[in-house]
Amino acid sequence: CEEIHARSLLPCQDSPSVKISYSANVRVPKPLTALMSAIATGSRNEGNSTVFSFEQQTTIPSYLIALVVGNLASAKISDRCAVWSEPENIDACAWEFAEMETILQTAEDVISPYLWGRYDLLVLPPSFPYGGMENPCLTFVTPTLLAGDRSLTDVIAHEIAHSWSGNLVTAKNWEHFWLNEGWTTFFERKIVSRLSGEDARQLSCVIGEADLLESIDFYGKDNPLTALVPKLDGVDPDDAYSTVPYDKGAHLLYYLEHLLGGPAVFEPYMRSYIQTYQGRSIGTEDWKSHLFSYFTSNDSAKVELLNSIEWDKWLTAPGMPPVCNHYDERPQKACLALADRWLNAASDCAYDQFLPTDIEEFSTMQRVIFLSRLADSAPLQSSMLAAIDSTYKLTGYRNCEVRFGWLALALKSNYMDVSSAVVNMLSTQGRMKYTRPLYRLLHACPDGRSLAEQTFLRMRDFYHPICARMVEKDLGL
Repeated sequence: CEEIHARSLLPCQDSPSVKISYSANVRVPKPLTALMSAIATGSRNEGNSTVFSFEQQTTIPSYLIALVVGNLASAKISDRCAVWSEPENIDACAWEFAEMETILQTAEDVISPYLWGRYDLLVLPPSFPYGGMENPCLTFVTPTLLAGDRSLTDVIAHEIAHSWSGNLVTAKNWEHFWLNEGWTTFFERKIVSRLSGEDARQLSCVIGEADLLESIDFYGKDNPLTALVPKLDGVDPDDAYSTVPYDKGAHLLYYLEHLLGGPAVFEPYMRSYIQTYQGRSIGTEDWKSHLFSYFTSNDSAKVELLNSIEWDKWLTAPGMPPVCNHYDERPQKACLALADRWLNAASDCAYDQFLPTDIEEFSTMQRVIFLSRLADSAPLQSSMLAAIDSTYKLTGYRNCEVRFGWLALALKSNYMDVSSAVVNMLSTQGRMKYTRPLYRLLHACPDGRSLAEQTFLRMRDFYHPICARMVEKDLGL
């Protein structure tokens, strides 16, 4: 229902400024199962139907009301965690997300005790337009996370983090969306650091900054929608959706953490922030007021640092943040060096020096950074792209993050040998993170415009309505 679609489900005050509790009885035909963003309190048979009962006692904004009905199976992960999916996929889903309880416990260590009772995960059909949706007690996720190696579970860390930022402390309207997503991205990377090491956090920050730059380039650096707190009068919040509130918000919080003295200083503050505002809907002015109040009471020397910040440039100015964060370059070193070797080899096509083992030890994030480095130099020679694909077999790569990075690089270079793979990815999933850029890039290729339009017209009814509408705008149809 995010951002303003709960009104299509039920009569409500469809604004995040209003929080409600709810209960529901849902009657479905046997043998289907109903689930909601609430605690299941029981079920009963009524002839050819089953009535499922739910209660959500913690107040939530309307966009977090969620209902799913289908042929569903579940697998228990822990006493408070389970995975749900269609029966055909349940074993693969249970394996992929077996670390849910560990991630949840880590989030509690980073932030505070989990207050929602259960944390279940539902793997939706491939047309689901987002990586995940943080419905309380029942996160929705895309099947594109099923990489077969548990390498994309940072999305689960993100959705779990929403249990505090977004679900407990909620932006009062969509102009302050960064309070949901910037904080959640910051928390996600804290969780990832605890689970996989600080190198993983640093790599995530680097990728996030690259994504932010790409979004700002797409909108235009002077576009008001690239402000951290944009003015949305008369603007559909779906049209304003981008990585800006995620990565620009997390960029600000990372900057503040380092400015104010590091995690030992900042983590007690962030826990105070959640405790102060949980159960409430707030704006950026509330967040900033608490920031100053906290340090005035607990470490008054930091207030001078806060007063030195150019807040207008951070909050209301469009474009990239006014201050660059400096991330540890060591985790990037090997993947950037490999990309540079490929670029240097292009002058005489000396590609036989490269081996499949070059990227075997790379994490998913390192592989993405490798491809992004190459994309920075696009367009590349077709012979070079053919050699890269022959060496690393990227066109058929199972991991969607890596496959998308490769296809985007190829399209930026007008390498149409990947056109069938692009159409296949556009035809088998509808996650907007992949679908919108691939359509735009294919449409921009001299030989791809017609293929992009024909593919979209063929697949339009497969996509979620939000995705279809945004792609239609992207292609000018």
